[in-house]
Amino acid sequence: MRFLFKTNYEDDIRLFPHSGYVYSYGLLLAVLLIAPYVLSSYLMSQLVFVCIYATVGVGLLILTGFTGQASLGHAAFLAIGAYTAAYLQQFNVPFPIYFLAAGLLTGVVGALVGFPALRLQGIYLVIATISFAFIVEEILARWESVTHGNEGMRVKAIQLFGTTMSRDGPTFYYLCLAVLVLTIVGTLNLLRSPTGRAFVAIRDSETAARSMGINVALYKVKSFAISAAITGFAGVLFAHKLSFISPEMFTLQLSIEFIIVILIGGTFSLHGAVLGAIFLVMIDPFLTYLKDDMPGVIAGIAATLGAGTERAGHIQDAVAAFASANGLKGAIYGVIIVVFVLFEPLGLYGRWLKIKLFFQLFPLYKRATFKRQKIYVKSERNR
Repeated sequence: MRFLFKTNYEDDIRLFPHSGYVYSYGLLLAVLLIAPYVLSSYLMSQLVFVCIYATVGVGLLILTGFTGQASLGHAAFLAIGAYTAAYLQQFNVPFPIYFLAAGLLTGVVGALVGFPALRLQGIYLVIATISFAFIVEEILARWESVTHGNEGMRVKAIQLFGTTMSRDGPTFYYLCLAVLVLTIVGTLNLLRSPTGRAFVAIRDSETAARSMGINVALYKVKSFAISAAITGFAGVLFAHKLSFISPEMFTLQLSIEFIIVILIGGTFSLHGAVLGAIFLVMIDPFLTYLKDDMPGVIAGIAATLGAGTERAGHIQDAVAAFASANGLKGAIYGVIIVVFVLFEPLGLYGRWLKIKLFFQLFPLYKRATFKRQKIYVKSERNR
C-alpha cells in the first residue's frame, strides 16, 4: 500500500501523483495505439465514438462537475461545431483552420449563452440551456442557405498533409484519440491553475468564492466558453465520422446522453467521462441484442421449462414487442440515472475507488468510508 505525503505546493499540483500513474497510463496508451491492428473495424468504429463522446464529457465536466453549472444544451454546441466544419469545407478551407474555427466559434457562442445564465441556477439554468438547444435546432432547420435545412449536409473526408483520412481508417482513430488525450491533459492543467481552482470554489460555495475575491460572473462565463469550445472540437470529429449531418441528429435526447456520460462515469472525475462514454456506446448494441436475440433466448428458456410450442411463441412475440417499443431507450436511460443517483452517486469511477480502497485496506475496510455527510454548517445552506 502506497502512502503519499505532500510536503510542498508542487506535490499538490503534480500532474502524476507518483510513478505508478506514469506506468499505468503509458501501458493504457500503448494498448490503444495497437488497437487498430488487433480489433475489427466495428470495434474500432465504437472506439472512435468513445473518444468523441469522452471529449464532450470532459467539456461538460468542466461546466457541470467542476463549476457546478447544469446544462442540457451541449448537443447544440456539438451541432455548431459540426456545421461550422461542414460549411467551411465547402470552400476548401484546410482541416486545421476549420477545426480551430469551429472550436473558437462554439466557444464564443458558449460565452454568449453564459452571460444571460449568470443569474440562473438549478432547474432554471437547465430550462435556459434547453431553450438554447431548441433555438439552435430551429435555426439549423430554417437557415437553408447555410445549413441546407432538413436535407442535411454531406461532410467529406479529412484532407491532411495531402492525404485523405478515411473515417473508418486507423489515422482518423488516432486523430480522435489525440484530441481526447490533449483535451484531458489540458483540462488537468486547467484544474491545477488558479482558474480551475476558482471553478471548484464556485461549485462548492458561491458565497465563499465571492468572499475570497473571485469574480463569480467572469469565471462562470469562462467555464461556459471552455466547455462549449471543447464540445465544438468534438463536433468536427462527429461530423466527419458520420459523413452526414442534419438538424434532427442534435436533439434534446443527445444532450441527455451527454449528461448520462458524466452521471454514470462520475461527476467529479475525468476518468468518469471515459467510463461513461464506454457505457453509452454499449447501449445501442445492447438494444440490438435485446430486439433481435433476446426474444428467441427467452422463448427457448420457456420451452425448456415446460411451456408448449404455442405458449413459447406467445412469449417470444411479447418480448419482441416490448424490445421494439417506442421510447424504450429513453426509459432505460431514466432507470439508469435513477439507479446511479440513488445507489452510486459517484458513478463508475466512484465504484472503482471503493473497490481499490477495499483491497488496499483489507481486512480493515469500513463500509462507512464513502458515506455522504448530511450535516452542514449554517453558512453552507446559502450556497
